[in-house]
Amino acid sequence: MKPSITKFILQKLQSNLPVMLLQVVHSEGSSPGRQGFQMAITIDGELLGSIGGGIMEHKLVEYSKSKLSAKETNVELKHQYHDKTHSTQQSGMICSGHQIIAFFPLYKKDLELFQKMDQSFEISSSDYLHFSPKGLSILSKNGLTIPTGFHQKTEADWSYLEKINSKKIIHIFGGGHVSLALSEVMHFLGFHIKIYDDREEINTLEQNIFCHEKHIISYESVAAQMKDCQDDYVVIMTFGYRPDKIILKQLLGKDFFYIGMMGSKAKIKTLLEELKSEGFSKASLEPLFTPIGLEIFSKTPQEIAISVAAEIIRETNKVIIMNEL
Repeated sequence: MKPSITKFILQKLQSNLPVMLLQVVHSEGSSPGRQGFQMAITIDGELLGSIGGGIMEHKLVEYSKSKLSAKETNVELKHQYHDKTHSTQQSGMICSGHQIIAFFPLYKKDLELFQKMDQSFEISSSDYLHFSPKGLSILSKNGLTIPTGFHQKTEADWSYLEKINSKKIIHIFGGGHVSLALSEVMHFLGFHIKIYDDREEINTLEQNIFCHEKHIISYESVAAQMKDCQDDYVVIMTFGYRPDKIILKQLLGKDFFYIGMMGSKAKIKTLLEELKSEGFSKASLEPLFTPIGLEIFSKTPQEIAISVAAEIIRETNKVIIMNEL
């Protein structure tokens, strides 16, 4: 659940204004609304978020308002097929694919639940939000009996589980100009950003209003900073060859979702050859994306940041698509 959606719903419920939460619980093919997309709609038509846009979204917004006006309380699943081959449940779009949307009417009685969810964001809780025909509930990690995602036996027997505080974490080593530019891009992509540098009072780090955490560390102690980070993203872009190598040697062999290092092709070739001569195996180097970023012939810090962000988006979405097959 996105913090912005949670706070929006909380504010409306505090004002005794009913809200419909639309949650995409399943998607496949070229569906414009992917699993995890959310939208909140008030009875008077104010909304936040998206379930895919277009005529489908407009139609379901009006549908949600009518359900709230009728004071309905039942949770409902709706299939939306984005083609003309299905005789029913067509979305009105022709991009192909299919998505399932859950509708949750929310009233003043649900206020306490969203207050707890809001607190979970503040304390970086590892709680999970459980969606089912019975409504919404919070589960602790220790109380889980099903994996995350959508599980369905029948139209009346289904569930969807997601982590409440699901914001992705990116660790950026180096606080220079490219780090500043990358922080801005990743901030707007919804990442939690941690910056590490061994230099104090550098202006680009002081100017970085986009990151959430700033750490001044010794690069020799990087391994101690990176525990339980298998779902995290790591970017190495320090001021020089030596600190890059010091950091990389400590992180090779650790399990990250993504790890990349900035540098020219010549620099990268030399560094990798040195690591191999020092005993690092080819297998340990394979997860590394370097030179970092998609090849768009970038020159400026902003262009490099966009190329890195694009590569991270590609790798993230690649896994999502593979899980849907």
